[in-house]
Amino acid sequence: MSHISLFACLAIFISHTLAIDKTVNPELNAKLKLVATNLDRHNVLAKDGGWEFPGSVVNANAATFPALTGVGMMLAMLNLGPCAMFPPHLHPRATNLVVAVSGDTTSYMVGENGAKVITTKLTPGVMTIFPQGSLHMMANNGCGNAQLVSALNHEDTGTTNLFNSAFGNLPSEYLQATFGDYGFDIEHMGKNIPEVGTGSVPGSAECMKRCGLNGQKSGKIKRLVV
Repeated sequence: MSHISLFACLAIFISHTLAIDKTVNPELNAKLKLVATNLDRHNVLAKDGGWEFPGSVVNANAATFPALTGVGMMLAMLNLGPCAMFPPHLHPRATNLVVAVSGDTTSYMVGENGAKVITTKLTPGVMTIFPQGSLHMMANNGCGNAQLVSALNHEDTGTTNLFNSAFGNLPSEYLQATFGDYGFDIEHMGKNIPEVGTGSVPGSAECMKRCGLNGQKSGKIKRLVV
């Protein structure tokens, strides 16, 4: 597979709930928090053109879609390219419902220490739940695209990427102790973790090889946003 066709396949990798959203209209958010009635809210949104949301490339939440300010929910369309995954993360302020629209995706969720791993095969029409604060991830098992809809019961859910939060923030000597005396190069491991905000990342080596997406040095594959 050529680099051009490879990148074309990977072009459907998209930012979602793992991204760090920038507030597009802080003045409008402030106005909505101060209105006295729901009618005032409608008038403010009508005047500022706040009822339309431009699409699924970014999360629909209070930051990107001010009309959701105070509503207590957000929605995102998740598009996973072949073999792509959303790495382990959690939402500190929201429970997450995810329903598959297309493709073959597997989700993994750990509720807390001692709880069994919940594995769900997300095929079209199948839904799963990630309770607030639970650690979870999703991986596209196929060589085609997968699409899912994600709903969360907070307009500012927050996202904590497990490895991004640990590496580069916590003292390396304690991370080394956490992994045990197995000769891991903690500094090297941390440098290879994709940055927060890229959304999906390349998944398992087995899937990449099966789908003809291997061949990139050190597993580094260019991520493109549509």
